[in-house]
Amino acid sequence: MNLLETKLPKVGTTIFTIMSQLAEQHQAINLSQGFPDFQPPARLVELVSRHLAAGRNQYAPMIGAEPLREAIADKLRRIYDAHVDPVTDVTVTAGATEALFCAIHAVVRAGDEVIVLDPAYDSYEPAVELAGGRAVHVPLAPPGFAVDWDRLEAALCDRTRLVVINSPHNPTGALLGEEDLNRLAALLRPFGTYVLSDEVYEHIVFDGARHATVLAHPELAQRSFAVFSFGKTYHATGWKVGYTVAPRALTEELRKVHQYVCFSVVTPLQHALADFVRERPQHFQTLAGFYAQKRDVFVDLLRGSRFSVVPSRGTYFQLADYGAISKAPDTEFVRSLTQEHGVAAIPVSVFYAEPPSATLVRFCFAKENATLEAAAERLARV
Repeated sequence: MNLLETKLPKVGTTIFTIMSQLAEQHQAINLSQGFPDFQPPARLVELVSRHLAAGRNQYAPMIGAEPLREAIADKLRRIYDAHVDPVTDVTVTAGATEALFCAIHAVVRAGDEVIVLDPAYDSYEPAVELAGGRAVHVPLAPPGFAVDWDRLEAALCDRTRLVVINSPHNPTGALLGEEDLNRLAALLRPFGTYVLSDEVYEHIVFDGARHATVLAHPELAQRSFAVFSFGKTYHATGWKVGYTVAPRALTEELRKVHQYVCFSVVTPLQHALADFVRERPQHFQTLAGFYAQKRDVFVDLLRGSRFSVVPSRGTYFQLADYGAISKAPDTEFVRSLTQEHGVAAIPVSVFYAEPPSATLVRFCFAKENATLEAAAERLARV
């Protein structure tokens, strides 16, 4: 019998799974995978129970429950002055990862090129390859991880079907501003290229910054998929509920894929989220301050260690340079950090096609302050 030839020869078990398993094995504090160790808002959990008891336990509409799509459209109008049609432009998905996969498969064909900006979240390239496309990696410019516009312009060509952007950026916490979106729009004008904008940490921006969404940009909104996550916003990553917003023609193609990947998302969760978005709109406004406090606690605690940190500008991730501690590759360093010192982190090199010679790891600070304090105490001894 012939051995199966893999369709994803470069893909193994994701680093997030590896490090979480290693953390569990060694009873380490898990600051690797990006999930909170605290619960969603109590009222939201109450609403889920209410809709379960009310009998909302059968299939939701494929495109998403109407009350949730309407609540999403209202939120986008209220926060970003972005006017989208809840019927033709909004699709509820099984988390952001499904949304990203469906958006890529909606437009990428065999032989197409997709530009990704390294360090890039690890789900982008496998979806591109499964669609028959080729990922073209353009590194962000250190130390601030800004877009290298000259290199991006050089990478664009008639084969470029899609450009993937991510702001606030995982893993670096960097932000794209309105001027960045203007420059991207100008570069794309000669091309029939689409944009996939990963905006799952939209509300977690710090130090007075404001999230810049493609949906509020007149040019980019016409050629973009924007992807969002309720899991990140409501501390409920295990619920796997997200959504995609795109103009009608792009949404129609995305839904063709979505209906055969997932079809529909958990019904009582959708209705509970719809209620909560309308009941507690202030939650969005409090999220940045909530996580800024955790960032500041963690950064201040790390000042007593040999790690070097520049406070993250967004997301709930913090990069740390361990160069004063070790010159080992980051993949080796995080293993020893977990096994010998009891704290799990993510090596940044795994987000690159061609990793630079850097000594950076990523910590997740979406944790109770007591967890951060215990982790920092261990890190100070490294």
